[in-house]
Amino acid sequence: MKTEELRALPPEQLDLAYKETVKQLFHLRVQSATERLETPSEIRKVKKDIARIMTIKRERELKAAKEQAQAAGKQGA
Repeated sequence: MKTEELRALPPEQLDLAYKETVKQLFHLRVQSATERLETPSEIRKVKKDIARIMTIKRERELKAAKEQAQAAGKQGA
């Protein structure tokens, strides 16, 4: 998936995409170990997809924490 598509997903679907991608990586590694993997570059692509998803999740966490801190700062002032 492209980054723009991932950013458009709600958190629940992003978690689901993460789980599916990790499962896909597992299957590719099994195929690699049994020498049935046709395209070894597929493992690299899936790893990059996992990294993209994790980055977007982290960005959302940081944004939520920042908004929460700003809201707490306004209440205390």
